[in-house]
This record gives sequence, C-alpha cells and structure tokens, in this order.
Amino acid sequence: MMGLFLCPKVYISRTYLAPIAFNYMSQKILITGGTGLVGSVLIPMLKAKGHQIVVLSRTKKKHPDYEVFEWDYKRDYLEEGALDGVDTIMHLAGAGVADAKWTPERKDEIYNSRIKTSLLLYNELQKGEHQVKTFVAASAIGLYGDDTGNQLMRETMPVGHNFLAHVTDAWETATNKISSLGIRLVQLRIGIVLSQHGGALVELLKPPVAAPLGKGKQYMSWIHIADLAQMFIESAENENYVGAYNAVGPKPETNRDFTKKAAKAFGKFFLPIPVPSLILKLMLGEMAAIVLGGSRISSQKIEEAGFKFRFPKLEKALENLSTK
Repeated sequence: MMGLFLCPKVYISRTYLAPIAFNYMSQKILITGGTGLVGSVLIPMLKAKGHQIVVLSRTKKKHPDYEVFEWDYKRDYLEEGALDGVDTIMHLAGAGVADAKWTPERKDEIYNSRIKTSLLLYNELQKGEHQVKTFVAASAIGLYGDDTGNQLMRETMPVGHNFLAHVTDAWETATNKISSLGIRLVQLRIGIVLSQHGGALVELLKPPVAAPLGKGKQYMSWIHIADLAQMFIESAENENYVGAYNAVGPKPETNRDFTKKAAKAFGKFFLPIPVPSLILKLMLGEMAAIVLGGSRISSQKIEEAGFKFRFPKLEKALENLSTK
C-alpha cells in the first residue's frame, strides 16, 4: 500500500492529547487540509501546546477553535490577511487518493490539489509580506514507486515511475521552491496512517472477514496517527529538522501479518486465503496498485533527528486504537 494519506473528517479522541505538555514558546500556525484525517488530530494537539491556529479552507465558515480564511487554487485566490502574523505553515491539503476510482478527472484532482496549492502558497510567500519562518509539507512514500519489494527505502532512494510517484515528485518539487525564499522546509513522506476513524485500517477491516490482499507479501509501512501528528509538531518547533523525512514507524509489516494482527486486535475473523489480485484489479482498476504494491520504508533518519515513537510496534498501535 502506497501512502498519499486519506483525509475524511474525523472525531478526535482525548487520548491523543494526554501526553502533550503546554509549550510557552507559542507560534501562529497556518494549516491547509485542517479538517482531514491528520489535521483533525493535529490541531487539538497544537492548541494544547499553546499554539494559535489559522486554517485555510475552500469555504468561508466560522469555527469555535480557529480562524478560517478562504482559498481556491482554481482561482489562484488566497484571502487577504491569511498570512498575517503566521510563523509556520503546515501544508496538508490534497484530494484523497483512495476516495474514488482513478478516472482522468480524478487523477487531475489528485495532482492539482497538491501541486497547484503548493505553488499558490509559494507565489504568496515570495511577495515577502509575511513573517513565515517554517514550512512543513506533507509528502508521501508513494514517491518511491508502487512496489519496492524487500529493499529498505531511505530518503536518498530514486523516484519511482508510476502515477503516485509522479504526483509526489511534482509535489515535492513545488514545495522545494519554498526553501529558496529562506524559509526552513520540512517534507514528511507519510506512510499508511493508522486511525480508528478513517484511512487504510478502517477499509481493511470493513469486510466480514479480514484476509490478505494479493500475495500478502507486500510491505506496509505504517504509522500511528498520534505519532504522525507529533512529527508535524516537532518539525515546526525544532529548527534542526530540515529536508525530507520518511514519516513511518520503525517496523514495517507484510500485508498478511498486518491483516492478521489487525483482525486479532479488533476481534475480526482472519481468513488466511488471500483475495486474488485479479479481483482487486477488476474492482479498483489502476488504483489496485495501492493495495497490491508495497514498500519497506526506513524511519532511521527521523529517529536520528531525535524523534521518539509512542507506538513503535504494530501490536501496541493496534491495541491503542482498538480500545477507543
């Protein structure tokens, strides 16, 4: 499964907030994609640390927890005042990769909602009328290709050749322009985000029984959503974070092992007979590459930067999510 993370609206559990200590070095942080899977967990964690939140949205509406400014990449529009006083931008916006079949129109939306939004932000920032010092951009392990086998992929590995690799490469190329403005840039290459409120884990457990997909040998490089949100926070707060980091847990699992452990944690029956690749291709079309492919991704670089995982092992991550 390749991770250009999904972004449904979710309910935020207070369990994610428990370990967060108040931070008196508060920042004003502008977030795009704030109502998605990651943003809905990230924003309460940031607020618990004393940060002021501003959100960019395609619709102008009031929210009790943060100020909302309108933007629209299709009109090349950013509402006046959105960047006023902002110290850090967290760019999470992007159409969900697995939310709909990949028609030509959907593929254009997947691409443009990432690249054109990034270029819109760059064009606004290059005007120089702001105090933004840090830009933390979502990226994805899809950069490495739809199936990298057993090789452990590090940040220096070459770009893959499939659709998602093309999208992610263009995404990072667009956000790389931000660093030319003297703004510290961090790019988090996100893997399979584990949440009980949306994303790959929920989809995997939807059928009556849980079964491996395809051969079941493809690696799933996963991360608990609380760890991912914390990575975004540390990327904003720690000036030593610079450049691209794989945002995955330290222990990837094969699809078969992942499915078996998830079934056990959530009380589902595990059927060891794999779902044939042909059936998945007929059901999903080109998008089947997301579930039939896989990557074994290294988290070494971000751990060397000082990041400590709350959930380094899949069993603990699933236990935490299954008890909410």
